[in-house]
Amino acid sequence: MIKKLSIQPASGLQGDLSVPGDKSVSHRGLILGAISQGTTTLHHFLPAADCLSTLTALQKLGVPIKRVDTTVTISGRGLRGLTQPQQPLDMGNAGTATRLLTGLLAGQPFETTLVGDTSLSQRPMERVRQPLQAMGAQVQLTAGHLPMTITGRTLHGSCTEMQVASAQVKSALILAALQADQASTIIEKLPTRDHTERLLQQFGGQIETAPDQRTITVQPQPALVGQSLTIPGDFSSAAFFVTAATIIPNSHVRLTNVGLNPTRTGFLNILRRMGGQVTVDHEHRMGEPVGTLDVRFAQLHPVQVTATEIPAVIDELPLVALLAATANGISTISGAAELRVKETDRIATIVTELRKLGVQITSQPDGFVIDGRKSWRQPTEPLASHGDHRIGMMMAIAALRLAAPAELESAEAVNISYPTFFEDLARLSQGCEDDNCIDQRFGANWQFVGTKH
Repeated sequence: MIKKLSIQPASGLQGDLSVPGDKSVSHRGLILGAISQGTTTLHHFLPAADCLSTLTALQKLGVPIKRVDTTVTISGRGLRGLTQPQQPLDMGNAGTATRLLTGLLAGQPFETTLVGDTSLSQRPMERVRQPLQAMGAQVQLTAGHLPMTITGRTLHGSCTEMQVASAQVKSALILAALQADQASTIIEKLPTRDHTERLLQQFGGQIETAPDQRTITVQPQPALVGQSLTIPGDFSSAAFFVTAATIIPNSHVRLTNVGLNPTRTGFLNILRRMGGQVTVDHEHRMGEPVGTLDVRFAQLHPVQVTATEIPAVIDELPLVALLAATANGISTISGAAELRVKETDRIATIVTELRKLGVQITSQPDGFVIDGRKSWRQPTEPLASHGDHRIGMMMAIAALRLAAPAELESAEAVNISYPTFFEDLARLSQGCEDDNCIDQRFGANWQFVGTKH
């Protein structure tokens, strides 16, 4: 699918928006609900392709789950209540679900095979196999990748020093540790997002993070109890509109009920260092910190981002690169080699796509050097998502700064994490706050400037 994207420069982006539920929390809420006793209800669940892969996989593992729009009801089976699936579990593009379920299934009394799409089948899985194997797990990979076969075994408590800063690997180890014969300790290289730890405590698990924020102790065999959870808005989704409002003149956007977990909001710290105009209002807690982001257009300064900041901004690094492409100097991003093994090699795809706009950007083994002082140009070829949802949304935002419409190829990739992205972008582009306004401006079968197949 190709989308044509443009905006009237004088109008900018205007209005309020509530972004969909957090993808990371949706995955984890499903899994913890499945292994709890009793009923778990997830409100504001993200019905994107990745999260639906997790939901379907758990159903095939014998967990009764019902979904009505963004509300999911899970009849928990307890830690030992899963059953062997009749066929391999197709994880689609869901890297988070694949790694988390690997940890969970490592301690179950049956064998499971996980498969995925072409992109997921190229992502590294040795990083999760090795530490699980040290706990007694039996995980067989195909040249380090999917397909993966997990033969459930009795797991042993261990002390694991992680070799990569990865919340996915950490969460897999936590789920395995719940099934071990004694307590386990996990030591991170750098602190990563802690949604699993927070949610596990809500469900009744015993998990403790040391003051260094890197050492986690998990007590095994908990009696988890189903919960009613309201999932906050996804910060990574909100970040696209924060970026758009920052780089498009005359913009003023308010994003409500956004999750503000401090392990996720490194992007805001970087944006403020660049001179971004973003404030947080109405902050409160509902398991996770939540608040409203108020964002206005700003002239940006260059920034230097180093390895210690990367875990808290890993999903937003494409947007940091886009911000740097509009700043009045040379920015550097380093310590981000993890971008090489995302849905695409994001260092390569970001460089390829921003150069189409005339941006002076040079790739490094672990990041970029970006000079934002040069004026952008109209691309001579279509922009592309490369099948990567975050690259697709980044380039859709970038296209709004151009003088004429630009085409975005493989725009359907955004469905992996944000199925309503283009509708929400159209709403802010037209200053609309509800669907009636959109329908009045575009007609009942409106399109965001144009879509063709």
